[in-house]
Amino acid sequence: MNGKHGIVCIGLLMMLSSCHTSKQITASGLQRKDFQTEVNGQHTDLFTLSNKKGMEVCITNYGARVVSILVPDRNGKREDVVCGFPTIGAYMEQRQNFGSTVGRYIGRILNARFTLDGVEYKLIPNNGKSGHISHGGNPGFADRIWKVEQADTHTVRLSYLSPDGENGFPGNLKVTLVYRLGEDDNVLDLKYEATTDAPTVLNLSHHSFFNISGDFTKSVEDQQLWVDADRFTPYDDKKCVTGKYLPVAGTPLDFRMPHTIGEHIDADYPQLKVVNGYDHTWELNTKGDDTKPAAWVYDPASGRKMEIFTTEPGIQIYTGNGLKGKMTGKGGVAYPFRSAVCFETMHFQDSPNQPGFPSTVLRPGEVFRSHTVYKFE
Repeated sequence: MNGKHGIVCIGLLMMLSSCHTSKQITASGLQRKDFQTEVNGQHTDLFTLSNKKGMEVCITNYGARVVSILVPDRNGKREDVVCGFPTIGAYMEQRQNFGSTVGRYIGRILNARFTLDGVEYKLIPNNGKSGHISHGGNPGFADRIWKVEQADTHTVRLSYLSPDGENGFPGNLKVTLVYRLGEDDNVLDLKYEATTDAPTVLNLSHHSFFNISGDFTKSVEDQQLWVDADRFTPYDDKKCVTGKYLPVAGTPLDFRMPHTIGEHIDADYPQLKVVNGYDHTWELNTKGDDTKPAAWVYDPASGRKMEIFTTEPGIQIYTGNGLKGKMTGKGGVAYPFRSAVCFETMHFQDSPNQPGFPSTVLRPGEVFRSHTVYKFE
């Protein structure tokens, strides 16, 4: 009898320990089976984090992506606040960066080449006819199956080994990402670490498309934004960074005093016209201090506020200018123009070719570390 009870207890413990991270149907309505498949001989899955405050985060190891973030509004109503798709197949078909880890290098490296220690590295361009490489090339980290090293109620730990020469980048690069959901507060914590066996360049970032109203049929233009930054990195007329900084003062990119995203987004200002809205990197005044908010966005209708903390020197803010209602995501919503905003904490675009920007070089024996927090109130 005792033996039978022991077997039953063990079985119950196994079920309880797995149910947190492997729910068959999540609170946000995702079905785990739609994320369980095999891609190039590697398995994909869906992992669910949850806490006592009513927050749920769903993550897949396809692209180390956040698929959904369920968070309460001022009245306790839980809604999903990130764009995404309900199946792995849809992610693969649409080839969007929704919720993904972007690497090896987010943003552009101009002319798909850089010189390091006197050696020129020619990368594989993927940015149309421009000859540039964008977001690490194609396929990038968002297209890779990451290894699942840990998955429990509050933590998912993923890793990816980027081989020497992938899209032209030197060095075997080992990347680890830890997603952690706060137990007693609605905080999603992201920590990246990376090592290499040869000198290389690295610029990783998380690429969720947020609409904290919970209504993806609405534009984010009525939401209020604050950014602790005095300068930004401007583009030329072909959306290539110039390697310079410009002050935000007197421009539509000045969010040092909070105002709505839409207040100046269509102003007659060259930097806005080149990207049809906001899609720029602000140089943060926090200077790597992740104890102070670098930016926040607030939705008056729902009462939700999201603060961003980071060790990175910059933040790319993109207002979904390329969304055109042609991609149907979760809940059957065809994401319309400017229905989301991205907060990509990062180093600056084309840093390997711009001596005035902070270095993105990683060498053997060093450990790359990057920390970003999204805090919901």
